[in-house]
Amino acid sequence: MLTLENVRKAYGARVAVDDLSFEVRAGEVFGLLGPNGAGKSTTVSLGVGLLEPDAGRVDLGGLGAPTRPEVRARLGVAPQALALYEDLTAEENLRFFARIFGLRGTALAGRVEAALALAGLTDRRAERAVTFSGGMKRRLNIAAALVHEPSLVLLDEPTVGVDPQSRNAILDRIVALRDAGLTVIYTTHYMEEAARICDRVAIIDHGRLLALDTVDALIARHGGDPVLVATTSGGTHRESTPDPVAALARLAATATVLDFHVERADLEHVFLRLTGRSLRD
Repeated sequence: MLTLENVRKAYGARVAVDDLSFEVRAGEVFGLLGPNGAGKSTTVSLGVGLLEPDAGRVDLGGLGAPTRPEVRARLGVAPQALALYEDLTAEENLRFFARIFGLRGTALAGRVEAALALAGLTDRRAERAVTFSGGMKRRLNIAAALVHEPSLVLLDEPTVGVDPQSRNAILDRIVALRDAGLTVIYTTHYMEEAARICDRVAIIDHGRLLALDTVDALIARHGGDPVLVATTSGGTHRESTPDPVAALARLAATATVLDFHVERADLEHVFLRLTGRSLRD
């Protein structure tokens, strides 16, 4: 659905994206992760046609570069900074964005109804966006990106600043969209979200691709061995081992085990192992 091939983008002497290649498959939720300054925002801008690469190729669904308006019309984008007109109602916002993409008449009305239902805002359609909670605005932001039925939608940190109920509702809707055949690129700093909904995850840093695979495969390849943590009469015992059961048996043969648990790697472990633990600004 989206291909980046040997893409490079620099701002003066600073290289933001450096020979980056990956493909987003049709009908998947593709997670794009990276620390601050990793080149993620530039990659997103290249992928949706806001920027042109200095070198390399970006192609959307075999139609060509998304910098072309007729190709870009196949995209939907819900940016992290809310792209809404707060003095307009929910329905007016959706009608406005739908008309930008050329929808008119019954097609426009039908798509607005569907988008309102997706956002759970049908009964709040006549209320101005300025009166909405953070979660409602986020849902409306996503609905505006989907109102024209794009083939691929980019959701840039769509759960920032929302309550747990709204976050759960947004994630459930994204999975439902994927199951209906939509392709989704999902950026987030919440590793548990990526692990929950993404079919594959790409981790980038310094403008380069560090790893790309399913969450389970990334953990298996980069997560390291499980860690046995046991409390004995002599204190706490920690041991990294591929076989925690055997390690526990050896420990129990020489000490009284009072309690134990096994720590296993998750996507956050993988992310930190690949990108480091130093602070990024």
